[in-house]
Amino acid sequence: MSDDSLPIPSAPPSTPAVTRVGLDRPAPFRSVASWVLYDLANTIFSMGVVSVYFSLWIRDGVGAERADSVYGVITGVSMGIIFVLSPLLGAMSDRARRRMPFLIVSTVLCVALTLLLGRVGHWGTIVAFVLANAAYQAGLQFYDSLLVEVTTEENRGRIGGIGVGIGYLGSYIAVALGLLLDTTDKTLVFTLIGIAFLAFSIPCFLFVRERGNPHPGKVFDPQVIASSLVETVRTLRAGKRFPGLLRFLIGRVFYTDAINTVISVMTLYAVNVAVGVGRDPVAAERTAQLVMMSAITFAVIGGFVWGWIVDRIGPKRTLNIVLGLWLVTLSLSSAMGLFSLPIAVLWVVAALAGVALGGVWSADRPLMLRLTPPDRIGEFYGLYGMVGRFSAITGPLIWAAVTAFTVGRLGMPVHVGQGYGVLALLGMILLSAWILRGVDDTPRDWQALNAL
Repeated sequence: MSDDSLPIPSAPPSTPAVTRVGLDRPAPFRSVASWVLYDLANTIFSMGVVSVYFSLWIRDGVGAERADSVYGVITGVSMGIIFVLSPLLGAMSDRARRRMPFLIVSTVLCVALTLLLGRVGHWGTIVAFVLANAAYQAGLQFYDSLLVEVTTEENRGRIGGIGVGIGYLGSYIAVALGLLLDTTDKTLVFTLIGIAFLAFSIPCFLFVRERGNPHPGKVFDPQVIASSLVETVRTLRAGKRFPGLLRFLIGRVFYTDAINTVISVMTLYAVNVAVGVGRDPVAAERTAQLVMMSAITFAVIGGFVWGWIVDRIGPKRTLNIVLGLWLVTLSLSSAMGLFSLPIAVLWVVAALAGVALGGVWSADRPLMLRLTPPDRIGEFYGLYGMVGRFSAITGPLIWAAVTAFTVGRLGMPVHVGQGYGVLALLGMILLSAWILRGVDDTPRDWQALNAL
């Protein structure tokens, strides 16, 4: 029996959502700047907590040999929560009058939990991190869907790229806090990161103006939630109505699998590579922070440049180039661990990774909007978010499994075992590039497709 013959329960009627395909003319500067500034705000949390200091906090508690596997499991649990909730939250935001309240609640919740990190004991801090990261990921979903409220079809790549570039300036703030305050007091660093996240978020809450949904429906109705689940299944199966969507989402699983894992473990890897070539642990930690600053610099530059490229050649061709750059970056990164290359090579890897990071998100968000019907942005970004969260579960778990086997079972040095982990990430990028070959990003005639 083919998938198309499987029975699907009919969904109860739902309130139509407003068509929000993009603005007819450029948004006011204040709205665009405030939207961009939120990218900086949430990057402070992403880089400061997820990528750098919480993984080092775990390393301090369980040791270098167990840090990868323990942190991988913790991150996987956190992403599992938002994986389940993403499509529901997206459909709920489509039925709400505005999406901004969802963004405000998720941000404030993330900030409150971040302020608890390091203050509520070992297990309490782990639970706070799991929930804070889930809230942060939920906020990303609402924030990305607001891109349509501050852009036109013609400037979407450029504005999105500026968001990525300015966003990575938040990474400077996050890493600089540790360099200036001494990372032995990670609790204070967590507190300042939470305060900075909230402070830079406020302009977005105040000045980004939504056109709003003129036909809001019941947001928290159980019947509506059940209807949303049914509609999600219909969406995934209706390939002709949404050309390229399913293939893009599947391909996105694998490249975000690799990239989310890189973001989560790159600090640990840099520390262990530095230790492997003879640095003492304290010096290695500082080297890793400086390398991160280098990567951030190139990510800022990359965000601006890739955004311009997206508007010139389209998001799909841009994404193809970016994935090719990731193949080069991960090959060299793996060689760092496997062959203990000189520490100078780590700076080259950082530069390439920074440029590649800026490119992924500059191309990824516009491509998703190109494949999304304007009246279902919230729901489809729920699927987009669900895919990203699934990859953020599996990626760290695969990394944890590879390093547990190579280091724990085979007794390899930590940096060598991690080098094999990077090879696994390289394989995911290759697979995603193969899957995405058939995705076309030409603008859709949604009226004609809806008639199919």
